Amino acid sequence: MAVRLQFLGATGTVTGSKYLVETDTARLLVDCGLFQGFKDLRLRNWSASPVSASALSAVVLSHAHLDHSGYLPLLVRNGFVGPVFCSPATFDLCRILLPDAGRLQEEEAQYANRRGYSKHRPARPLYTEEDAKRALANFRPVRVNSPFDVAGMKATLHLSGHILGACLIVLEHEGRRTVFSGDLGRPNDPVMMPPARVESADTLVMESAYGNRLHDPSDPADKLGEAIRRTAERGGVVLIPSFAVGRSQSLLHYLARLKSRGEIPRELPVFLNSPMAVDATALYLKHRSAHRLDPEQCRAMCRAATMVNSVEESKRLNERHGPMVIIAASGMATGGRVIHHLKAFAPDPRNTLLFSGYQAAGTRGARILAGERSVKIHGEQVPIRAEVAHIDNLSAHADAQELIDWLRGFRTAPERVFLTHGEALASDALRIRIAESLGWNCEVPHYLKSAALG
Repeated sequence: MAVRLQFLGATGTVTGSKYLVETDTARLLVDCGLFQGFKDLRLRNWSASPVSASALSAVVLSHAHLDHSGYLPLLVRNGFVGPVFCSPATFDLCRILLPDAGRLQEEEAQYANRRGYSKHRPARPLYTEEDAKRALANFRPVRVNSPFDVAGMKATLHLSGHILGACLIVLEHEGRRTVFSGDLGRPNDPVMMPPARVESADTLVMESAYGNRLHDPSDPADKLGEAIRRTAERGGVVLIPSFAVGRSQSLLHYLARLKSRGEIPRELPVFLNSPMAVDATALYLKHRSAHRLDPEQCRAMCRAATMVNSVEESKRLNERHGPMVIIAASGMATGGRVIHHLKAFAPDPRNTLLFSGYQAAGTRGARILAGERSVKIHGEQVPIRAEVAHIDNLSAHADAQELIDWLRGFRTAPERVFLTHGEALASDALRIRIAESLGWNCEVPHYLKSAALG
């Protein structure tokens, strides 16, 4: 009885991760992410799903980032009633991320309707905060490294680094083994554990986000400190768009280190303006076994910034003068509180817009990094006169060589290797690198491709 695999997302893009695994008796979805970036990709979130939600037996999540989990509220609203399996830390993060995503979509739709800049009459959210809360009832956290039964298969989660609770997924069915890497972290990340090694797989589905790049080996804290000192000297604001989960905590860890060493002024105001990031930071104390930090380092990370929760506090930040540092979601400047800060601070050349990670093609962050002198926010063109800087080695994704090194942990080559969750150039570059380094043949699947496994 063969297993069939269909790629419902993360093909030619780093977003929308969804893989349909079918046997003769069940349908399982591995990851359930939102498409982000280009409009043509975002529109897929609104289109009819290639598979009926009610026909799915279960979902297994690799981690909590919205490009892997953010479609779940819509799936449940559309009729999915099965369990959602994930690690305990992923569940705790989804309890924060998913309602927040619904609330943001509602707020943005309401704002668009008040301002009249949307082409839709009325603008509406993809799903609501209440939809997300209902979806959380389907979650069934499972222990890492402990096999569990799902849709007639045996599954096991192993830590993959990347963010708190992130796991790679091993599925076993009738003697055949399929491994989904999820997003693989870096072996020497200062906060997260290295990704677990896998010794065998018949089929491997692996991410390739940085398949055509090598991370700068220098210490990211050096670039962060330089940007802050440079901006503070001219009385400016350092605005850092940041993912609420993972990146924000890494930045706080580095800021705590810089202040403790006197490399940036200890009295420099730092604000973490994301209720979601504030709540996520507290989870590092709860899930100590999922990361490297000791209790004192965790406490220092939590004390590194003033936590901003209310909308009123957020608005007051726009009226403050520098020097100061603001970390705010979202990481690619696609929504959330950071876009209001962009409107306030991007036109002033004293300030710095400091991007701290990968910017997917088509996002507002990618356009700013590419040198566009203005971007549209809430229907208005906002000039970019602030300094634009980039810390390009703070990524939570393994780079091309780190991916190869992880693959060397396999005793034998998998029969089939599919490279996903990467833009076309990155995926194909990794395909070539794997062929040259390991002699393995890899495939870069297209959207909705199906494959029989075994």
